[in-house]
Amino acid sequence: MFENTKAFSGFSVDDIAEARKFYGETLGLNVSERNGLLFLHLAGDRDTLVYPKGDQHAPATYTTLNFPVPDIEAAVEELVARGITFERYEGVDDKGVFRQGGPLIAWFKDPAGNILSVLQEG
Repeated sequence: MFENTKAFSGFSVDDIAEARKFYGETLGLNVSERNGLLFLHLAGDRDTLVYPKGDQHAPATYTTLNFPVPDIEAAVEELVARGITFERYEGVDDKGVFRQGGPLIAWFKDPAGNILSVLQEG
């Protein structure tokens, strides 16, 4: 039934203008806004919808977006230089990178409190 449907994912924020600035300027993503909705135009033709919920927004308790990078050390340094603070979950090092099995990964939040990550490819 849906095998030819171009499905997409989405998540909510409390403030579209703040999300547009964060995703467009801080993270450097190509973004557009239509009818009060924000679209993140990600590599691989995979747009993600960001929709406003205002005071009804509750931050996701899971990782909403993962950004694969070739060098996690460089990515973390660049994001810190852009004002990003990494989460300090159990098992992460002083830079915020989890190195105890699986891919090297570091988590951070958008202004609405949703969890994002950078993870090393390969």
